[in-house]
Amino acid sequence: MNTKQDKSGMIYTAGAYILWGFLPIYWKLLDDVSPGETLAHRILWSFIFMFLIVLFMRRWPDFIHEWKQLLHNKKKLFGISLATIVISINWLTFIWAVNSNHVVQASLGYYINPLISILLGIIVLKESFSSRQVLSIILAAIGVIYLTFSYGVFPWVSLLLAVSFGLYGLLKKKVDIGPMIGLTIETMLIVPIAVLHLVLLPNNTFQFVSFLSTTNLLLMGAGIMTAVPLLLFANGAKRISLAMVGFLQYIAPTLMLFLGVFLYNETFTSAHLIAFLFIWIALINFMLASYQRPIRRNAKI
Repeated sequence: MNTKQDKSGMIYTAGAYILWGFLPIYWKLLDDVSPGETLAHRILWSFIFMFLIVLFMRRWPDFIHEWKQLLHNKKKLFGISLATIVISINWLTFIWAVNSNHVVQASLGYYINPLISILLGIIVLKESFSSRQVLSIILAAIGVIYLTFSYGVFPWVSLLLAVSFGLYGLLKKKVDIGPMIGLTIETMLIVPIAVLHLVLLPNNTFQFVSFLSTTNLLLMGAGIMTAVPLLLFANGAKRISLAMVGFLQYIAPTLMLFLGVFLYNETFTSAHLIAFLFIWIALINFMLASYQRPIRRNAKI
């Protein structure tokens, strides 16, 4: 990997995580729209945007090829359909969390997410980890348990975000379709349900009479806000090491945490601090251990 590739890869990847980190600000602008309706528009406009990107980049033959492959491989089709459901749950939870003043809990979820992915790797893919890496998972679990008992509220938002995104990553790994074509197919699979939901809504926020209203533009822009970071990430991650990707991914939850505490004045107690410290220590410990000992993959992916 040359220096030019390394720099551009870092810029693309960091750009993706910065956009993801500031995404709560975008959803806050739509807090007068129900999470379900926002999600439906996010799916609809993501599909339209990705469909246009596929056409513009002349990837239509690749799209048709992948779709035909899926139709002939029921196991793969089931996998991507399940991935579609899981990421929809993740999106809905995140939108609800932001608009219900749970940005701090959302950030905690994305700090926990890499460790959930590791746990899934151990259980499902039979990946082998050192005792030091397993210790990281235990430390993170202690942080979550401490927060639950000290704060008096089970952090279900954090865990649902972490588990759903971890499962999504696992399913995408098993299905193995590129990000651009993959997102187009995923949104295509669920867009009929999204459209049906919008049609059946008694009071639809999207008004065709005032097509260029601020709310309409924000709802349509949800597709761009979903696709652009993913495309940046896809272009950046392939140019840099996995370790660098792992390091950069903590930009997003850190930005979310700062937004929740300093911009939206959400509660951040000593219990939160201790829980976050356990998780930060767990992440640092895991990354250091990973540099010393590469993960052994015993299962064929």
